[in-house]
Amino acid sequence: MASTSSLHAKPHLVVIGNGMAGCRAVEELLARAPDLHRITIFGAEPRVNYNRIMLSPVLAGEKSFDEIVINDQRWYRDNHIALVSGDSVVAIDRAAKTVTARSGDVVGYDTLVIATGSDPFIIPVPGRDLPGVIGFRDMNDVESMLAAAATGGEAVVIGGGLLGLEAAHGLSLRGMKVTVLHLMPILMERQLDGAAASLLRSQLEARGQIILTGADTAEIVGNGAVEGVRLKDDTIIPAKLVVMAVGIRPNVALARAAGLAIGRAIQVDDHMVTSDPSILAVGECVEHRGQVYGLVAPIWEMCRALAEGLAGRRSGYAGSVTSTKLKVSGIDLFSAGDFAGGEDCEDIVLRDIAGGTYKRIILKDDRIVGTVLYGDTADGGWYFDLLRNRRDVSGLRDMLIFGKAYAPLESPA
Repeated sequence: MASTSSLHAKPHLVVIGNGMAGCRAVEELLARAPDLHRITIFGAEPRVNYNRIMLSPVLAGEKSFDEIVINDQRWYRDNHIALVSGDSVVAIDRAAKTVTARSGDVVGYDTLVIATGSDPFIIPVPGRDLPGVIGFRDMNDVESMLAAAATGGEAVVIGGGLLGLEAAHGLSLRGMKVTVLHLMPILMERQLDGAAASLLRSQLEARGQIILTGADTAEIVGNGAVEGVRLKDDTIIPAKLVVMAVGIRPNVALARAAGLAIGRAIQVDDHMVTSDPSILAVGECVEHRGQVYGLVAPIWEMCRALAEGLAGRRSGYAGSVTSTKLKVSGIDLFSAGDFAGGEDCEDIVLRDIAGGTYKRIILKDDRIVGTVLYGDTADGGWYFDLLRNRRDVSGLRDMLIFGKAYAPLESPA
């Protein structure tokens, strides 16, 4: 075990953010250079690091909080990491190389990692500040939803994207009558085409959810607490709970106040270094080569690149191709790449509406550029590997839609 004096002799790495990105970056660094730094992690929540991706199964009653913990107290202790939980950082002084916490504590750093993630976008309508209006980003939000669901009643979820549908599913399982309001004409328009979205909508409605597309929220109504949502066509949907799931925004307030370069998010290079060489950033709060990612796979790749850089290695991050799955039990959905298509693309489609199966593969120059699978997603990983590795599939074209078993090909490395 390292002594206190030897720990303090090491350069101090301070991480702002005790979430998935911040802790994963530390894990990757410890795997490469376990004795390089003294480490302090600040977390806004009074909890250890947990898997936010699994909040939906916790809401649905399929997992407990303990089952989604990634790093327990022992991990911090065994790796000599000082965890400051429930005390968020409110200021960065780049000249003095210090951070100031809400409690007033000031801590110096040699290297700083910003992993502040993102915040839910709360649409700016009247009534948005009423008690009973929440986002869906952390365990506090889940606890609020569970408390509301304990006495039943009606809930409205604003947003028919990935997160909104998962929230609606969980609240429905908990006994609430749920209405989903979505501004766009189809659900999950960023991941699905019209045919797959139609199948999804039918399946959700069969489970008792009310889905309203083209629904534009005018205000949240209530006297002292939420009582309903009024749409711009003056329809009022009763609700004692309103979950805002219309999107997220990178949390760049600290970085901006510190004078770091900000575009859509905190701008970083291939090793996650910001415009200040002593400050790195990783996760949903960063912009890399013009892209901002909100999915876990690219964030893991960023964390590896950050650790490689700190450990003195050359391997950097070059961007990611992303894929999506919906975490709703009994619904199999997979989407990857660009499914918009175009004049220079061709579609291969298999549609079995009665069987609830839909597959669409988009090809360009004999390579897969996008895929949407609904009902049968068993080959999603195979298609994704072909897409990500830009494999020529001209020799497989006739059988490609039927999956790997019918179009044998050596698995991409």
